[in-house]
Amino acid sequence: MTRLILASASHSRAQILRNAGVAFEVIPAHVDEDEVKTTMLAANTPHRVVADALAELKAVQVSSAHPGGLVIGADQVLSFAGELVSKCATMAEARALLGRLRGRSHELLSAAVIAKDGRPIWRHTERSRLTMFPVSDAFIDAYLEKKGTDILSGVGCYRLEDEGAQFFSHVAGDYFSILGLPLIQLLSALREQGVIPK
Repeated sequence: MTRLILASASHSRAQILRNAGVAFEVIPAHVDEDEVKTTMLAANTPHRVVADALAELKAVQVSSAHPGGLVIGADQVLSFAGELVSKCATMAEARALLGRLRGRSHELLSAAVIAKDGRPIWRHTERSRLTMFPVSDAFIDAYLEKKGTDILSGVGCYRLEDEGAQFFSHVAGDYFSILGLPLIQLLSALREQGVIPK
């Protein structure tokens, strides 16, 4: 059977694949995401292409070191008011970001790339649009206090799969993609590659 590798340290992505019954191993890629984003944004690269490029870099990097295996690279970016939002480093930044997002819409662009022998063989990027209620400062503070610094691992500083769902008045998009991995499309690709049965 073909070796399947997830080139991501994301617990959420690994859990999505595990819950789907897919056997894989985790070998995180080491890509300087900030440098890549800075370079691509300086060239006015569309946010969707940035997500795809980061996913490809991760997949290709790990795939080059593990010949014959299939490697999944994934990335998610948040686009808000024409800006590509980076992950927050502190709880104060998370509070400020949620304050900016509340009462407005933003997009999550979730990309996945499968690479084999150092080259991409499949890719998909999914766009989701999320609209937040105009929640109070007290709501934001209570959520962040309950979640703690774990919340900094997600680009939006919320988790739709838990109490974070209470932030939203409308969600348009694929649930798994919002969590960080376009699972349904990925499963189809893995079926075509013979990783999961037809």
